[in-house]
Amino acid sequence: DAEVALIMFSTRGKLSEFCSSSSMLETLEKYQRCSYGSLEASQPVNDNPNGYHEYLRLKGRAQVLQQSQRNLLGEDLEQLNTRELDQLEHQLEMSLKQVRSTKTQFMLDQLADLQRREQMLAESNRALRTKLEENIMGIPLRLSWEAGGQTIPYNHFPAQSEGFFQPLGLNSALQTGYNHVDSDEINVAAPAQNVNGFIPGWML
Repeated sequence: DAEVALIMFSTRGKLSEFCSSSSMLETLEKYQRCSYGSLEASQPVNDNPNGYHEYLRLKGRAQVLQQSQRNLLGEDLEQLNTRELDQLEHQLEMSLKQVRSTKTQFMLDQLADLQRREQMLAESNRALRTKLEENIMGIPLRLSWEAGGQTIPYNHFPAQSEGFFQPLGLNSALQTGYNHVDSDEINVAAPAQNVNGFIPGWML
């Protein structure tokens, strides 16, 4: 049940490591607790921590993280065993699922925003169309009103003018205007028109 962790550097600076447990980082942390825990307990409280041991711990952790990063990028995979490759594959699958989920949510948000814009444009288009239809329907009514207002004098007075001036056309005495004709001339002209069978329009 012993845990073995081995870290080697080649002459070219290439890092090689082996760990019998599932995680090199956990083994290093356990080693740090077991190795330096007794030393810290035996030292006085006011003593400063050993900077060299802290440096070694941080350096080892940084190297483990760098190796893990290279493995995630597909580098130095020949040093991994089957179990480590399975763990790396599972980690990559989880990361890929997270990336796809984030991308899908982003696309759905964009689609919802486009749908809201489309709805706003459709409502604006309907309002403009309704206003245009109202303006188009109002043009014939306005033209008809204007035309009707101009033709009212001509449509109203011809019937009266025909009844009023037609019989007076036969009487030369009344053609000069009714303001200069006295009552005797009107009485004389009336029987003459009655004899001829014409009735003045103002008597109707």
